[in-house]
Amino acid sequence: MSFIDSIATVDLHTGAAMPMIALGGWAGATAEERFAARDWLLAALKSGCRHIDTAAIYYTEASVGAAVRKSGIPRHELFLTTKLAWNAHGHVKQAFEHSLKELDVDYIDLYLAHFPVPVAYEEGNDFPTNPDGTIRIDESVTVNDIWADMESLLETGKVNAIGVSNFSPKTLDQLLKTAKVVPAVNQVELHPYLVQEDLRRYCKNKGIVLSAYTPSGRDTVRKDPKILELAAKYNLTPTQIILGWHLARGVPIIPGSKNAERQKENLQLPLITADDVKQIDALDRNDRVTNKAREVNGTLWGWTYEQYGW
Repeated sequence: MSFIDSIATVDLHTGAAMPMIALGGWAGATAEERFAARDWLLAALKSGCRHIDTAAIYYTEASVGAAVRKSGIPRHELFLTTKLAWNAHGHVKQAFEHSLKELDVDYIDLYLAHFPVPVAYEEGNDFPTNPDGTIRIDESVTVNDIWADMESLLETGKVNAIGVSNFSPKTLDQLLKTAKVVPAVNQVELHPYLVQEDLRRYCKNKGIVLSAYTPSGRDTVRKDPKILELAAKYNLTPTQIILGWHLARGVPIIPGSKNAERQKENLQLPLITADDVKQIDALDRNDRVTNKAREVNGTLWGWTYEQYGW
């Protein structure tokens, strides 16, 4: 059995080479978990991971920076992605500088707008709510405003590429009406139960790299009979089969794990056959594992699925 090169890269339209396998930097909801992340982030770097994906709203940027410094790996050999918080759409430049300071690096490789929905800013509260429990949003800010501010960051020389996350053809069409720079990446929930083939084709036609978070689909997908059957066939874990499927489709992945052994497994991914790729494709049911659990009164983070274009 053949394995995929663990440091394989995809070329962004900027000319930058982005490692196709990243480690997700979400650590948990407590300050203790976020601080402790530096240990498992360091373990991942020592195991060969060269792409770390974090976000302002994860509150692990400082831990990512600490792990990078302790690893001793030259900065130019690493690829760091972070994201603009959804409640910082009205002050993009300040938010970017804060992320740069937290990471304690001279530049960021990729900076993403985390969500198209503009959540209202409320100091000390990332999840401001309306009386009905839905997330409160700021109607005065548009994706076009956000993107114009993000484009201006490129002029600083402190970020090499900008992109988006959780965008659909609908929200990308709106962004592109005024964009001077096409997003380099669109990071979305994507796994065998949410294949998003139409979005993949759309992004490819626009020169946007589509990347996957929650790439394994968690136990919901990992325990699917077809996935278990293929895992037995290749003598690998269900996660390795699913991650290999993504790479066979040309989709970069952001698996998350605090476990050193699983981190290593996530870098040891098989070259699966075209027939097996099709079998996994057929599992698609347009089912959102991560986002579905956070719906409130027909909305997700303040918007309906129709507003997202999902």
